[in-house]
Amino acid sequence: MKQVPAAFGVFLLAAAVSASVQAQQNTPLPQDAPAEEERAKDAVDLDQVIVTGVRTPKAVDKIPGAITLVSREEIQHTLLVTEDATAVLARTVPGYAESSQAMSNTGETLRGRIALRLFDGVPQGSPLREGGRNATFTDMGMVGRIEVINGPSASEGIGAAGGIINYLSKVPEKEGHETTVVSRYSSQFGDDSAGWKLGVNHAYKQDNVDFLGGASIIDRGISYDGNGRRIGMNTSGSVSDSEAKNLFLKGGINFGESGEQRLQATLSHFKIEGKGNYVQVEGCRYVDEDCPVPVTNTSERGQIFGQKAEFNDFKQYAVKYTHGNFLGGTLGVDAYYADQAMRYLPENGDDKQLVKVDDDFDEADRIFDQSEIVTEKKGFRIGWTRSELFNVSGLELRTGIDLVKDTAQQRLALTNRLWVPPMEYESKAPYAQLTWDIGPVTLSGGYRREDGDLHVDSYTTTPYRNSVFVQGGGVQYKENLVNYGAIWRITDEWSAFASYGEGFGLPNIGIPLRNISVEGQSVDRIADIAAIVVDNTEFGINWRGERGSLSASHYDSETPFGTSLAIDPNNNDFILSRAPTRIKGVELSSDWRFNEQWKVSALYSRIRGKTAFWAAAPNGDYDAGGLNKPMGVLDINPDKISASVTWNFLPNGNVTLGATRLADRHLSGSDVRDFDGREFEYEENTYGYTLFDLGVNYETERFGKFSLGIENLTDKQYILSWSQLEGFQNYWAGRGRMVSITHTITF
Repeated sequence: MKQVPAAFGVFLLAAAVSASVQAQQNTPLPQDAPAEEERAKDAVDLDQVIVTGVRTPKAVDKIPGAITLVSREEIQHTLLVTEDATAVLARTVPGYAESSQAMSNTGETLRGRIALRLFDGVPQGSPLREGGRNATFTDMGMVGRIEVINGPSASEGIGAAGGIINYLSKVPEKEGHETTVVSRYSSQFGDDSAGWKLGVNHAYKQDNVDFLGGASIIDRGISYDGNGRRIGMNTSGSVSDSEAKNLFLKGGINFGESGEQRLQATLSHFKIEGKGNYVQVEGCRYVDEDCPVPVTNTSERGQIFGQKAEFNDFKQYAVKYTHGNFLGGTLGVDAYYADQAMRYLPENGDDKQLVKVDDDFDEADRIFDQSEIVTEKKGFRIGWTRSELFNVSGLELRTGIDLVKDTAQQRLALTNRLWVPPMEYESKAPYAQLTWDIGPVTLSGGYRREDGDLHVDSYTTTPYRNSVFVQGGGVQYKENLVNYGAIWRITDEWSAFASYGEGFGLPNIGIPLRNISVEGQSVDRIADIAAIVVDNTEFGINWRGERGSLSASHYDSETPFGTSLAIDPNNNDFILSRAPTRIKGVELSSDWRFNEQWKVSALYSRIRGKTAFWAAAPNGDYDAGGLNKPMGVLDINPDKISASVTWNFLPNGNVTLGATRLADRHLSGSDVRDFDGREFEYEENTYGYTLFDLGVNYETERFGKFSLGIENLTDKQYILSWSQLEGFQNYWAGRGRMVSITHTITF
């Protein structure tokens, strides 16, 4: 894992973009491309460039900011111990929160804010209705590397208040045909905990044509905690007791003079679906007469009458055209379509009932219902990069425009009721970005104009929200977003950077829309759907030597009208709070290779955030409160330390021992509102834990590679950090020891 400088900018125009950026070395480059960009064509040097946010391959030591590059080796090591899609981020990205170990990624923030997740540059999910499911969208075995821009960025469009996480698919590397078969068996040694995977990938590369295809199926059993007790089914979606199927196809052809043009098409279809063999049994937290023995949620065999399977169903199609010598620069044109659906487990809470639950409510009429979010996204992006602009050495321009149309709605599937009305967002965003290499210094700066229109249909809220009619309407979002920065390559090994960047996002619009409970409201008068604009300043240093690397950075991120999650005391569900927020943090990352046999890596992250207890009154009676409320674990991860040591005990064998520690944290704050004398208090206590994992690989000449992975090596019993807060059926233990055996053979 290497944490190195990233992309923001300084001084002239442009807020970087990057459309359906594909991190692949066979993208045509201009004839006069600098040497560092030529190296991008070689897979061996791919870890020295980044494409996310800059569209064309760019050397990392010329980009001011902080990014994390997650290598194929780190992905493969994580896959030895778990198939969880976000586990590799929790282990390798300093500011990334703990993995939820579920289909849901609720609480999995980046530097305390929601990140924009991309797959080959295509956004996953929708900012209109963030359902906490946009991290489980493909088989991780198809991912070649992950590029993470840490901190707010407008370079990929809306939704990157916390940063950008771009999962980049593998690329063919060898001439001719190559087929890889992966089989895996895992178990926690319970009679229903076994799981298995079978995946086949085929790569072809010859002359000017290349192709990559993959298909896989993953079957998971139920999960057990460290005490040998079944873990409850996550109400936002479990990977336990599920089946996932994946199909991925990508093909391209280079043509024209010297192969400077390329046309590429991609298809991805992923579906993970619950098998419906278990129902949730709610636990209890506190020692009182109703809960004499605190116990976490568990699962028992059974089904709820009429229930439908929970699922993530993600389809996307993309076409990319590049021309390496178009008007003296590199042209990139991307078009994509994504159709994504997410269904959740049955719930029988008050907010799901057909009539309002009051003193006259008959409990015999209580029903279960299931939430379902459907989104659709169409995008078209044009970008052009010109180096040696105006014949000035080292001066480069990247410019273009991004167009996107995003739609989303949420229904209650069993009773076919509308919960969040159909929403449509259309955006056009022109941008320009300049970088200038002046000897050992690179300056960059940019501008991006976000020009979006939101339209929401008229609708009626559910009985829980008093069945009020809300008048539909439109809202315009227009923002000018700038970035600037500089990086100084002090020596061949040391560099320092400073940057400023702005991010733009929408505040999970579906939640405030569905929570309206007062008559006479209209969409264009709802303050809580205002945009989120985040300012981020950052500085840091990097060292990269022959044997190792070291990175350190400090950031300060603030917004006058941000978002934070809280628990509704009436129904224990999540609510979205809109108020000023400020988040500061420190990140450290390092690795050191003692010799050919031994290597160690380590990272550290500390994040602290404050928000206000109240937002400004809509009628102007009072301003927003001061930054006196600490942001808790639903938004900000406790301090994290992670380390690993790898021993290459043979030329064809290695073993890696990893450890991740989340620290205890105790937060408190209070405030008094002068307007009405109301007093506010907040207190949160979370308790940390340390987990170990082990991975062993042994490569044979004839029979392929055999691997052993052990997750939670010591079988520790612990409660997930974000589950330590009281909420609706969210008292979950973490997964106990799991042992996996994987066989990989390539021919």
